[in-house]
Amino acid sequence: MSGRTVLRIAGDSPWKRGHERGRRVRDEIARAWGVYAKLFETVAAGSGRTLDVPALARRTADATRAWAPEPVEEMEGVAEGAGVPFWTIAALNARTEILAEAGAPRAGECSTLVRTGTRTTGGQCWDWHEELADAWHIQTVSGGTRNFAGITEHGILAKIGVNDAGVGVLFNILGHRDDAATGVPVHLVARHVLGTAGSFEEAVGILTGAPVSASTVMTVVTADRAASVETSPAGSAVITPDDRGWLVRTNHFLDPALATGELRGRRAPETYDRHRLLTARVLGRPGPDGPDDLARLLTAHRDDGAEVCCHAPEGGALGTRWATLATVAVDPAERRLQVHEGGPCSARPSAWTPVTAPMP
Repeated sequence: MSGRTVLRIAGDSPWKRGHERGRRVRDEIARAWGVYAKLFETVAAGSGRTLDVPALARRTADATRAWAPEPVEEMEGVAEGAGVPFWTIAALNARTEILAEAGAPRAGECSTLVRTGTRTTGGQCWDWHEELADAWHIQTVSGGTRNFAGITEHGILAKIGVNDAGVGVLFNILGHRDDAATGVPVHLVARHVLGTAGSFEEAVGILTGAPVSASTVMTVVTADRAASVETSPAGSAVITPDDRGWLVRTNHFLDPALATGELRGRRAPETYDRHRLLTARVLGRPGPDGPDDLARLLTAHRDDGAEVCCHAPEGGALGTRWATLATVAVDPAERRLQVHEGGPCSARPSAWTPVTAPMP
């Protein structure tokens, strides 16, 4: 079992839950912010841009408050509990949007496999900067409309997870030419889905209606259904499983209309290589038989034709050292995630940490 911390958050208001989070990971938030502050500056400098991070963070928080005030109240509690300015927590939760504003190249990123049928199974690699390998935790969150479990970064309210209604969210960043830091951060959209959605339809409705300004694809999974919702400043699209029941997602748009604004794939076409490799690998297969089988499907390196399991190179500057920080398997019927700290190539039966959404 992984030694990764499992943070159990509870409270009868968004502010209380946020305050508990901030108080309990105060030092970790400070360290994570130190890395992100340098990352924002480094990426912007490489693109010849100048960022006003506090202003961008407040702008995304204002957009969120107009859409759903609860996540902002929760971030205010985090800031108070961690003893940092509110804009710092808002910037962490809007890190995808601020990096888009900075002109991030988006090399690397995540791969997802989901199979529907009599029982939905699947999961993903979560790839991110190696310098943030210690900047995340496993969590359970209780006391709101829906309780949920998942993984997230220190100071960020949610990311990948599943709630007590058996609604799960998997997460792959996309890139669109119109991406900016003006709308509701995608991580706060994921938080809203996990914290409020009681059904597949509710989750899809939240995602398609969210006024985002940076692009992502969130794959909604329930016991008997799944769909990927591509969100972007240009609109949203729902991608359903293929005729074999599989959803394979990497980091480019599959909707033809949204793909006309594709940015991520043009900058780093390896997303197409990963998609082709995984699509071929699952051909004719049933869904993954547990987390170890999922890990075998996701274990692919450059010599295999695509780097699904990502390893940071030796040396290299901040912003260029991508690695698979976690491998996650989801079982929405059981409201459970299995989390492995690291890439799928190192997963073993004893290496998974189970976490289940608390029941009300």
